Amino acid sequence: MADNRQSDDALFDLENEPNSSEELQDQVQKAQEQLLQLRRQQESIEKQKKELEELNRRQNEFEEGKAEMTEKMNRAVVVLERAIYESQKRTEQLTATRVSFLQHLDLLDSINPKTWDKATLAKELSRGLCAVDEARGDFSKSRAMINADSDQEIIDPEIENVTGYGVHGHEHDFLYWLKAGAAFTLPLALLGVVLLILLWTRLVG
Repeated sequence: MADNRQSDDALFDLENEPNSSEELQDQVQKAQEQLLQLRRQQESIEKQKKELEELNRRQNEFEEGKAEMTEKMNRAVVVLERAIYESQKRTEQLTATRVSFLQHLDLLDSINPKTWDKATLAKELSRGLCAVDEARGDFSKSRAMINADSDQEIIDPEIENVTGYGVHGHEHDFLYWLKAGAAFTLPLALLGVVLLILLWTRLVG
């Protein structure tokens, strides 16, 4: 309202003919001041316009960035949760396999042929061979399962080739097999000698 009143006053002053040069100069000065004031107002309005445009641009940037990152983060969370679940399953699988292998090792370590009694030799041998077969079967099954879920073989398949007679593909000399045969047959030979002595004693008596 004040600006309109000033404009109206200015027009009213211009419509009235100045009575002297001093009045004319005074009107010119007022017109210049009003023009300067209008320019300042224009500059202020343009500045506010730029500030509002910048705020609007930044708000749009925020909204777009928020939507983009929200979508990406939500997808990433799902992927990470799936990876964590698979990792936990994998860890549980490896842990269970390790525990199973340790149990087999404890059982095999507890079987000592030196402590076997001659009367129960056959039974102890059967128990020992059964433990070895169970360990071998569990090892093969676990190795296949673990390596199937991995990009690389965690348990080397060459390890599976170990048998009671050595590693496949590696030959041993005659002395090795002689010692091995003696180790296996010695308990049976001793048992045979004992039986022969008992039989001879009965016949002589």
